[in-house]
Amino acid sequence: MKPIIYQLFPRTFTNYNETRKPNGTKEENGCGKFAEITPKALKAIYNLGATHVWYTGVIRHATAENNTPSIVKGKAGSPYAITDYFDVDPDLATEENKRMEEFEALVRRTHKQGLKVIIDFVPNHVAREYKSSCKPKGISDLGEDDHPEWAFSPLNNFYYLPGERFEPTFDIGDYNEFPAKVTGNDCFTSHPSRDDWYETIKLNYGVFYQGGGEKQFTPVPSTWFKMKDILNFWAQKGIDAFRVDMAEMVPIEFWQWVIPFTRNRFPEIEFIGEVYNPLAYRDFINAGFNYLYDKVGMYDYLRGVTTKAWAAEGITRHWQTVDDIQDHMLYFLENHDEQRIASGFFCGRGSNAEPAMIVAATLGRNPVLIWAGQEVGEKGMDVEGFSGMDGRTTIFDYWGVKALQAWTNNGLFDGGKLNSEQKELRTFYQRLLTIAREHSAIHSGLMYDLEYAQGEGFDRHEQYAYLRKSDAELLLIVVNFDDKEKEIKVNIPDDAFRYLQQDPLPQAKAENLLTGKLLTSISPKGKDIKQITFVPNQPITIILPAWKGAIYRITSV
Repeated sequence: MKPIIYQLFPRTFTNYNETRKPNGTKEENGCGKFAEITPKALKAIYNLGATHVWYTGVIRHATAENNTPSIVKGKAGSPYAITDYFDVDPDLATEENKRMEEFEALVRRTHKQGLKVIIDFVPNHVAREYKSSCKPKGISDLGEDDHPEWAFSPLNNFYYLPGERFEPTFDIGDYNEFPAKVTGNDCFTSHPSRDDWYETIKLNYGVFYQGGGEKQFTPVPSTWFKMKDILNFWAQKGIDAFRVDMAEMVPIEFWQWVIPFTRNRFPEIEFIGEVYNPLAYRDFINAGFNYLYDKVGMYDYLRGVTTKAWAAEGITRHWQTVDDIQDHMLYFLENHDEQRIASGFFCGRGSNAEPAMIVAATLGRNPVLIWAGQEVGEKGMDVEGFSGMDGRTTIFDYWGVKALQAWTNNGLFDGGKLNSEQKELRTFYQRLLTIAREHSAIHSGLMYDLEYAQGEGFDRHEQYAYLRKSDAELLLIVVNFDDKEKEIKVNIPDDAFRYLQQDPLPQAKAENLLTGKLLTSISPKGKDIKQITFVPNQPITIILPAWKGAIYRITSV
């Protein structure tokens, strides 16, 4: 089955507080809870078309309330500045002393609804004040056995700057760190700036960066064993997959070692890598990663087509670049790192990305991800606090997300406060993602790109078309990136019939699965007939509105 991943941030997903005070506290602005992600909420996510839920920000991280505020980003803190790998965020619990039990109950509820669970694994860095109080017996803490007087040793979990005090280029009050530890974004200085990941410290996997990148992996570095224990701990909780933060900042040799270890005990566990270097993709897949971000390829290009920077025909080049590993590439148009589609930084309206979303969801067998709020056109144009108006939904502040609150409707999860445009957009996502999940031509069929075979009646700058085929069905997918309605003539070449092993259909019908309407053609007498000719080199005429697409199921009459 094609994975359809729904990413949600519990802190904001079920926060119904509408105060929205910039830099507001948890008490002022509110915070979502594990317990509020109810069976009704999960059923709605499943009915949207999802197969997986990525719970972002589960593991305990630094907050301004529980850590030194000057080395925490925002009041709520970054979920990627972990303070205890063996604990969950107390903010997300109804009863703080039962927070792990509440998370485990959420995992069970999610599975009961037929959804798989993904959480983050953050292997490259931890919060500056990392200290585990929940680690299992027999496991020593990160840094507990380090020799801070050594700048580097494979026996150490951190990198140190002996003789130097941690003194960023901004005021950190009375926070004291001596010797300074190296900052998470490979910043080997005791004076990181605000643009650095100053709230984190880099984990040491045995690479001597100060010595030219020499790798010291024999004996196996201490950090490797400790991170293996962390993966096993969470896998035992019933986690189905890990989204691995900044996977390429950790040496590939670690993944080649730890993934087989983990799968030996949990054979079905999956790994999704945040990797941005296309030259490294195949190494990570060979190391055992199931899926990798296709950010610098398909995401960047679809965004460029949607914002009129590039021509639609270039989509072909981007899938061809990773054709041999396409099933492993994760497509998306939004996630917590990227700007919202409906923001003023992207295209200002969620529905304008419908053509790009159709491509992302149906071009291949590979997984697709959406970020909670995307399906209802969340703009992300708030000034929340640490996260200013940047077109993103904050992960650093306590906040109520307007479009999400309109859909969650105080726990009813019925869209009761959505406006008509938001309802229409969510209906589009529900139909599209359900098609991607349930139709065999999408989740397990072949794809034939039609772009090269189009003639004068097809604008390859603004339109894109392809076929998907399985033993059970044949689909023709056409999208229009133009801001005007267009009459599109789609040609199906001889080669498509041969490649797909498809017989010509002189009499056929074409049903648009997104609308339920049949494609009509004009008879010799000038009347519309609900029948088309699906044969080589006889173009099919389709009229598509601006910023829309169609998924036609072709069947013989």
